[in-house]
Order: sequence, then structure tokens, then C-alpha cells
Amino acid sequence: MPGEVHDQNRGMQGLLTFEGQTAPATREAVEQHLKDQTFFWLDLDGVDDEARDLLLQGFKIHPLAVEDAQKFHERPKVDSYDDFTYLVVYGAGADLTTTEEVHFIFGEHFVITVHRGACGAMVAAREQIGHHRATEFQTPQIALIYLVITQLVDSFIPSLNTLDNQIDDLEDAILVKPTEAQLGTLFTMKRQLINVRKVITPERDVFASISSGVVGLPGITDNGLRYMRDIYDHLIHISDSVDEYRDLLSGVMDTHLSTVSNRLNVVMKQLTIIATVFLPLSFLTGFFGQNFSWLVAHIVGGWPFVIFGLGLEVVSAIGLLYMFRKRGWLGGPTN
Repeated sequence: MPGEVHDQNRGMQGLLTFEGQTAPATREAVEQHLKDQTFFWLDLDGVDDEARDLLLQGFKIHPLAVEDAQKFHERPKVDSYDDFTYLVVYGAGADLTTTEEVHFIFGEHFVITVHRGACGAMVAAREQIGHHRATEFQTPQIALIYLVITQLVDSFIPSLNTLDNQIDDLEDAILVKPTEAQLGTLFTMKRQLINVRKVITPERDVFASISSGVVGLPGITDNGLRYMRDIYDHLIHISDSVDEYRDLLSGVMDTHLSTVSNRLNVVMKQLTIIATVFLPLSFLTGFFGQNFSWLVAHIVGGWPFVIFGLGLEVVSAIGLLYMFRKRGWLGGPTN
């Protein structure tokens, strides 16, 4: 089954043949395979000048497609040309803040994949070639792109599952004690979901067109369409999960704001109660502190001090606290 040869100093990293023969990714080897019309897989880590010249002259790839493969940052799409199909698919990166962009250029006898840097989906697909049932029932190019795209699409699932657990933990922590750091984490999670949604939604639409037969692929069969529908089902599941997690994050953010608001209300209530208790005390001390001779001459001795100086203040404070409790402001019974 297919193998691979890497050359770190070249844009062309390897050449894979369906018959299991492995050869260096040289122009001569590629042109020989094109001449013999034997199926092969050419994996490129970016498109340098040598690879660009090979695509334009050797494969006769349209200049617009080569330009897209060079620039990257393309929207997920499928374009049909006369002799080949151009497909752009994304997978998850190390985390949901980054994605892996892979370009597919494939015809009846070849598949070219273009990516930048190491791509885990490629490694996983190579391990499955020859051991997956898809290679038994499909044309080689459809089997190959199915294996690679499945790895790319499914790479979102573990990251989304991790995000789901993080949302649950964050919600529990917010209910215990909301902090500003949690709010920053919420915004980071929302940005991650936006990044995923930006690629999953158009990717889902692309495979909806393919699985329904609106867009044809070279070598696609009825059985191959079933595999494309399988990818489409995975994309629907991921898209639904993204929408669900987005709603969950909105709910968690509302919980954070509500919890902070409730805690603020509790503090304000406590301060209001304290201020209200001290209001009659301030009035009494201010009233009896007036420098009128009648008050000074007639309210004298120990008992008047106890009754008017202390008793009225204690009674007013107790009366207010009793009223607050009766109305439930202190957590007690209400009328």
C-alpha cells in the first residue's frame, strides 16, 4: 500500500503510489507516473517555486487553483475544473484557537494534498490506508480523500469534548465565586467557538452539495457518495455541538453576570440596613446634643442619661432590626 518519502529541503515532501511503490518527490518521477496513468498521492508542505512549476506544467493545474494553494487562508470550498477538482477542508489545530488548512487537488489518477507544517490527519490517514474498508469499495482517489478528510473533521471532536468539560467546571466555579478571570476565560471560549464555526459551517455546506450529487467528484460512485454522506453527518454533529456550546456559554455568561449582580445587591442591602439603623441614632444624638439651656438644665443625672442617652438608641435599633426581620430583609419570615 502507499508509502511516503520526506525531504525537508524541498516543497515536495513525498510521493505515494497506489501500488505500494515509493519514490522521491522529483519532477521526473511525478511526470512518469502521470505518463503511466498510475494512481499516486503527492503530499506537499506548502508550494514553493519548484512545486508551483510542477503543478502548472506537469499536472496542468489551473493558475487560479495554484494561486489558492500558495496563499492559503481560503474558505472551505469545492471547485470543479475540466480535469480535476479543488477542495479546501479544515481540521482542528493543537487547540480550538488554531486550525489546520488542507487543500486537495485530485483527478482520476492522482491526489495532491497541500498543507503547512506537520499535519496529524495525514499521518493517521497513512496508517489507515490498506486497513480501512473505504479502500476496498471505492476508487483510490475517493478512498484517499475520505480517509484524510475524516481525520480532519473528527479532529474537532476531542477539542469540543474538552471544551464541554471546561464549560461545566467554569459554571460550577462561577456559582461558588465569580471572578474577573472567569469572564476572560468565557470570552476566550467564545472566540474558540467562533473560529470553529467559521470553518465548520461552510465545510458542512460543501459536503451537503457533494453528498446530494450537486457537485460531482472525479471517480465518485454511489458507494463513494455514502462515504461523503458519512463525512456530512459528522459535520452536522460538530455544527450542532458548536451551536449547543455557544448557547451554553451564553447561559454561563448570564449566570456570571447574575451572580455578580446578586452579590452586589446583597452588599447594597447590608449597607442600606446599616445606614438605616444609624439614621435614628444620628437623629437622637443630634437632637439631645443641642446646646439649649432647657435641655441642659432639665435632663440631668444618671437615669435620664441611661433612658434618653442610651435607651432610646438601643430601642430604636432593636425596633428597626425587628421590622427588617419581619419583612424578610434579614432572611427571616415575611408578613
